[in-house]
Amino acid sequence: MTGLRYVYAVCRPFGTPLQAQLTGVGGDPPRLVPHHDLVAVVSHVPEADFAEEPLRAHLEDLDWLTAVARAHQGVIDALTTVTTPLPLRLGTVFRDDSGVRSMIEAREENFLRRLDRLEGRVEWGVKVFLESEPEQAPEQPAAMSGRDYLRRRREQTRSREDQWQRAETFATRLHETLTGFAEDSRLHAPQNPALSGARGRNVLNAAYLVPRGQSEAFVEQVERTKDDSPGLRVELTGPWAAYSFAGEDTADGETAGEGIA
Repeated sequence: MTGLRYVYAVCRPFGTPLQAQLTGVGGDPPRLVPHHDLVAVVSHVPEADFAEEPLRAHLEDLDWLTAVARAHQGVIDALTTVTTPLPLRLGTVFRDDSGVRSMIEAREENFLRRLDRLEGRVEWGVKVFLESEPEQAPEQPAAMSGRDYLRRRREQTRSREDQWQRAETFATRLHETLTGFAEDSRLHAPQNPALSGARGRNVLNAAYLVPRGQSEAFVEQVERTKDDSPGLRVELTGPWAAYSFAGEDTADGETAGEGIA
């Protein structure tokens, strides 16, 4: 089959086959390109969509990008069940298998070092949200004096500040507790609700690198905290491939067709 090579991840050779019905970007089943002690997981993709110029244009198309991202993540999720993948950046493409092997050759020591660190570990995500305050019916201006209005505003401001302080204290304690179950952690910037669509104000957005054998205890610890503080919502996601801990060198693949030669 002709086409460019879309690379999802690099990993060590593994014996367990991927799901027979698994398809990747563009509907093409992923396959392995071996090189020394590593393999790249790739699919064939059409040059008309993934060469440098059309890919850059497609990256402005949210629907197209969402479909590619879902297919990409589906392959990574499947790999995570059978091995430890080192995910590459969305849109990493090469002209042919030779280009993929050259990429592995150039970064082999880096890949092996990072895979050694991530072997047998997965990423869990934990978010804490301060739920939105209930809407209060506005009072009629005539029913309240200027002094009473200012007092009410100060009370509302103080209440919001108290809620935020309580949320920050809860999130800090939870993060400190969860780091005891993890080998490493990352604090990401709070999510913008306008972009994420999540309800409430994001107080904690963290990732944790957890040995597979400790994952059950980690999940149980998160579950035990969910009812500890009314008005706060705790969300757990995972297990994922260790995106947050793979390192920038892993994600700096030839994006938007730049690897094509």
